[in-house]
Amino acid sequence: MQVTWYDRIGKEKIRKLIRDFYAEIKNDEVLSPMYKGDFEEAEERLYLFMVQYLGGPDLYNRQRGHPRLKMRHADFLIDEKAKMHWLANMKNALDRSDIGEEEKDFLWSYFQQTASFLKNH
Repeated sequence: MQVTWYDRIGKEKIRKLIRDFYAEIKNDEVLSPMYKGDFEEAEERLYLFMVQYLGGPDLYNRQRGHPRLKMRHADFLIDEKAKMHWLANMKNALDRSDIGEEEKDFLWSYFQQTASFLKNH
């Protein structure tokens, strides 16, 4: 049986990472306005997405369908500044987590690639 990143990190640590990330986002002058106060739902969506991406249950697909990340982010101005703010907030959350170093490296690489992929301005 193959051990997934989800198995290695665990749902509790994923949940805490996403919770800590959104605590950062709430105070970010660039990104916070994009959420229009919808932090709880956004947090849950990212949590479900990350669980699925990392090899856990496909709850995201069952609840929301295919992720279609580009399409779902098309209405937001994601320029280099927004990308860098998003990454800085995630890096702060990741650095505070007790996720193992190899797992952090994997996540950080994914977050950097995805943030670049989602730039639309």
